[in-house]
Amino acid sequence: MKVENWGKYPKVEAEVFEFNDVDQYKDIVHDKPKMIARGMGRCYGDSALSANILSTLKLNHLLDFDAEKGILTCEAGVTIEEVLRLFVPKGWFMPVTPGTKFVTLGGAFASDIHGKNHHARGTFSDHVYWIDLITPDGSLKRCSKSENADLFALTAGGMGLTGLIIRVSFQLAKIETSYIRQESIKAKNLDEIMKVFEDTSSWTNSVAWIDCLSKGRSLGKSIMTVGEFATIAELETDKQRNNRLKVHPEGKLFLPFEFPNFTINSLTVQAFNLLYYNKQLQRMKRSIVHYETFYYPLDGILHWNRVYGKNGFTQYQFVLPHETSREGLIAIIEKIGQRGMGSFLTVLKLFGNQDENYIRFPKGGYTLAIDFKIDKRVWKFLDELDELVLKYGGRVYLTKDVRMKHETLLQSYPQAEAFIEKIKQLDPDFKFSSVQSERMKITKEF
Repeated sequence: MKVENWGKYPKVEAEVFEFNDVDQYKDIVHDKPKMIARGMGRCYGDSALSANILSTLKLNHLLDFDAEKGILTCEAGVTIEEVLRLFVPKGWFMPVTPGTKFVTLGGAFASDIHGKNHHARGTFSDHVYWIDLITPDGSLKRCSKSENADLFALTAGGMGLTGLIIRVSFQLAKIETSYIRQESIKAKNLDEIMKVFEDTSSWTNSVAWIDCLSKGRSLGKSIMTVGEFATIAELETDKQRNNRLKVHPEGKLFLPFEFPNFTINSLTVQAFNLLYYNKQLQRMKRSIVHYETFYYPLDGILHWNRVYGKNGFTQYQFVLPHETSREGLIAIIEKIGQRGMGSFLTVLKLFGNQDENYIRFPKGGYTLAIDFKIDKRVWKFLDELDELVLKYGGRVYLTKDVRMKHETLLQSYPQAEAFIEKIKQLDPDFKFSSVQSERMKITKEF
């Protein structure tokens, strides 16, 4: 069958295995060459694609919950959406969450996801007590920071190449309400938005939408949003107070067809950016919003990826260290503006400092994520952006990558060679491999 991930590129012919029983998974791991685990398929690129795919979606059972401490243990196919639906009414939330709740916990660990609170809370693996992993030789190992610690570190952000995660035990975050006390702040240019990030560093959550086609004195004009979970006393209406732990609604809106390829172009993006930036008249606006609005604004529109047309899209996300962020962001945003290849979904965040850990993505500095529709121009352009990212000491996020070269990986991730060598030792036959890992020569002899 044809399988694709959220970016709709590439599409591969694959055999998909889906089972309820862990022993059946162990048998498949033993018998099949060239496989990778896949959950909801919400990664943008090709890291969860292979000739044989181990679907974890039926590994979806809750196993244990410590109601006093907020420690949840469940199978790896449980999604963030399911966790929130069950535990928000009990006063608990995810410690770290990406921009969609439709990802599995196994995928969250394999990508070592980050969110709007990285500067305050780090990555998902920082809140995980242990995982159970079926390794390439079919054995079952419990991994934590104290037991099989190197395998734990190798798997966190290891893109599924260490084996099949089947169970996860992690810490939830206590909340008093499911609403966010939010401030939205307009910034006229990049210097101003970077100062806003510095001035609001005490907030747990922060993210900025940025106009990637802005130029001159307006280059980098943005709207920053910061937020904290509201207390009961901070709720503004009786409706909020009467349902203070309200759960997100089911998605009802959806795009029924793929948009024509010409829909996304410099003119439509410029028009959207103009309207979005000017919809907020005052410099700063305060409000109380539900967590769905704050964390998952696109989840309410099912199949929103169809807006990029039948060829699909790729999200290019990179991080630059603090000391080069300003100069690097100016150079990259200027190049995007010159080519007119921007997107209305361009997001700027500030990462906190984090130790290197094999091929885990975040490090201290600014990260920018930009959607590009796939056409004949995009690959050469992204190669040019890679050159700038490398020039300024940055790197590209593998979970969203669909075209990065082996050499770029080695230059941008200081522990990439150590990671590749560890994978060879763990899995000399490269049983666990993906389209991405072979493309980047992680699981391919050369």
